[in-house]
Amino acid sequence: MKNKISKVEKGSIAEEVSIEIGDYLLKINDNEVKDILDYKFLASDDYLVLEIEKKDGEIWEIEIEKDYDEELGLEFEESLLDKAKSCSNKCIFCFIDQLPDGMRDTLYFKDDDSRLSFLQGNFVTLTNLKDDEIERIIKYRISPINVSVHTTNPELRKKMLNNRFAGNVYERLKKFKDAGIEVNCQIVSCIGFNDKEELVKTVEDLAALYPSVRNVAVVPFGSTKYRDGLTCVPLYDEKTALDEIERISSLQKKYLKQFGTPFAWLADEFYVLAKEDVPSYEFYGGFEQLEDGIGMISLLRYNIEDTIDDLVKDRKGSFTFITGESAYEEINKIIKKIKDKNPKLDINCYKIKNNYFGETITVAGLLTGVDVINQLKDKKVNDNIIMTDNMFRKGYELSESNEQIMLDNITIQDIEKRLERKVLVISYSGEDTIKIINENTEV
Repeated sequence: MKNKISKVEKGSIAEEVSIEIGDYLLKINDNEVKDILDYKFLASDDYLVLEIEKKDGEIWEIEIEKDYDEELGLEFEESLLDKAKSCSNKCIFCFIDQLPDGMRDTLYFKDDDSRLSFLQGNFVTLTNLKDDEIERIIKYRISPINVSVHTTNPELRKKMLNNRFAGNVYERLKKFKDAGIEVNCQIVSCIGFNDKEELVKTVEDLAALYPSVRNVAVVPFGSTKYRDGLTCVPLYDEKTALDEIERISSLQKKYLKQFGTPFAWLADEFYVLAKEDVPSYEFYGGFEQLEDGIGMISLLRYNIEDTIDDLVKDRKGSFTFITGESAYEEINKIIKKIKDKNPKLDINCYKIKNNYFGETITVAGLLTGVDVINQLKDKKVNDNIIMTDNMFRKGYELSESNEQIMLDNITIQDIEKRLERKVLVISYSGEDTIKIINENTEV
């Protein structure tokens, strides 16, 4: 296979041996490089013979001696060196099935690729992997891998994923445990399916595989307004969310004693729905499932407290935070802290209603540019609009562009032009909030 090189890092081994952008990697140690896992595995050795096709068609054989696992410094035109594998399931909770027409094509692609799990943290169901591909994960030591489990009940999992091959996930997880592969697990909890006692049993089954199964993230089912013809799944409310918190809390206490970690974490959305405060910063350990909304509020609070003393006093500036319904109260608490520290700052916050997907979608990461523009155009918007980076899409689907773009293809520049305001993008974890405010104030 010919794998076109798109980047050669400065000062890297690849640059030293005169590999250039536009060259092709053909083989490593006489092995074809079929995908990124082959490359990572084969290139980790301390002695390599690379077969490179130069831009003029000449074939070079390059011998390299290096430290084991030392990077060559190459990136490729196709990030996986192959096409991503699509999902063969029809999950009752699938968000992609609830998207409206007219969005960019890549958003409708359902990936279920273990390589993306390893490289980018995507979750996979393991349903489209043959036994030899499971063995390849083990051979290449792909670890950690992120697995969407949902339930360890074989028949229930087949029903929820609408896939007759979905019932063997626990056997495969046990195989990973025997091989020393680490796994992060995810459960999308659906009322009437895998909640309550089924949820408890699934967590307990996964805990039996600790420490191979490192942790479990439990997130509530989310519904857009585009569910016509799909399975009816009720949404969590204050009571049902509180009930789930109480069930999982008893397990967390047990695992804290047994493992030294709560092991299973609930998404912040459960606590917001239940009108309960989230656990402390320390409770979340290394925030390993942050991308699933696990511990975001606690991390945000911690980072603001940790940096608030860096706020430059007696300087002026005007800012408008925007967020979804879930984080609105928390953002207002942060604004109060900032204004208490420097009363000269003019700061407000607007809660953007998700008209695009439906009002049941309340997280900031699923806001769209059209809702932001339409709901701010007649409001008192300050000079600087502050948005969090999780409102913008990044990753392999936009690998050819550094442009920050929202789900509906609206860019930062579009928002700035329509609202005639500057947009400032901060980390959703809040670590650079004070720094960016300081940079946009004046005497």
